Parts: sequence; C-alpha cells; structure tokens
Amino acid sequence: MASTPQRELNSIWTPANVVTCIRIVFIPVFMIAALLSAGPDGVGGGAAAWVAFILYVLLSLTDKVDGILARSRGEITDFGKFLDPIADKLLVFSALLILLDQGVVSVWAVFIILTREFLVSAMRMVASAAGRVIAADSLGKWKTATTMVALSGFLLWEALGTNHVGLIVYWFSSACFLVAVVLTVISGAQYLIGARDIIFKP
Repeated sequence: MASTPQRELNSIWTPANVVTCIRIVFIPVFMIAALLSAGPDGVGGGAAAWVAFILYVLLSLTDKVDGILARSRGEITDFGKFLDPIADKLLVFSALLILLDQGVVSVWAVFIILTREFLVSAMRMVASAAGRVIAADSLGKWKTATTMVALSGFLLWEALGTNHVGLIVYWFSSACFLVAVVLTVISGAQYLIGARDIIFKP
C-alpha cells in the first residue's frame, strides 16, 4: 500500500500532536487517582483504583492513535518526533514509580528499565550526530508491549483486590513484568551491539 504523501504544515498543532499533548496532561491525573487508590492493604481501593486503571489503559492506547493519525494524514512533524517518546516514557515511569512506592515492583527492576532507557536515548543521540537513525526493532516493541500489559495488569489487580480473580491477574502481571525486564536487558544489549561501531569509534 502506498504511503500518504507528507503535506506542508503551517502549525505544529496537528491532531496527532494534540493527542500526544492530551496524553501528557492526563498523566498527573492518573498518578493522583493511583495514589488515592491504595486501601488499608494496598489493593482494592474502590473507585479511585478503577479510575487509575481505566485512565492508564486509555492513555496507553493513545500511543497508537497519534502514530496512526500522523502517518495516515501525512502530518509527521519534528515536534511530534520529539514529544511522542517523551510522553511514552512519562507514562511508563509514572506507573512504575507509583507501583514502586506501593511495593508492587522491585527497585532493581525499575533501575534496569530506567538505565536501559537512558542508554538507548544516549546511543540514539550519538548515532544521530553521526548521521545514522537507530529505529525501534521488533524486540524493543515487544518489550514495550509486555511492559504496558504488566503495568495495566497490576493496576487492575489493585482495583479488583485480593479475591481469586485479582490474584490470577496479579500473577499473570508479575510474569509479564518479568518477561518485560528480561526483554529490556536483551534489547538494550542488542542496541549497544548494533551501534558499537559508532559508540566505540576512536
């Protein structure tokens, strides 16, 4: 299928960029709801927990929406290229920090994920200066997908509570999160190996 030709734009406020900005604006709202959701035992916090879960899922889905809008309308902008990855990382780390504060995820897992993001971002900047673009590969996309599923699952568990369904969701989310951490390490190493000729160039 032929790609949509890039149109000439007079403003950065394309529908795709507006969706990205909405995602960023609502991240603090999600965080407030998630912080208010903790009950006496940390889970089953009632309405606030459900608001946090639903809002997080909706915000996660907007990542696909803005990309589809930008490509289908031929409205890919430098502003969008700059803002979209920032919005994605803010969304992931907002949930990770909330879950870390609630003792759901390990500080070491958060450290590994954060380190990988810093390293990949730094590698992309160095590669860009050398005239090379390091695009996201399939392994990185799987890492992102499993991370989002795991985080959404943990938030759903907090909304459901410690009943049988909630425990199933918790263990499924824990398994997904473990896979996400493993993929984080492997994909980070893969990026490093792929850009070694630039990074370690004398």
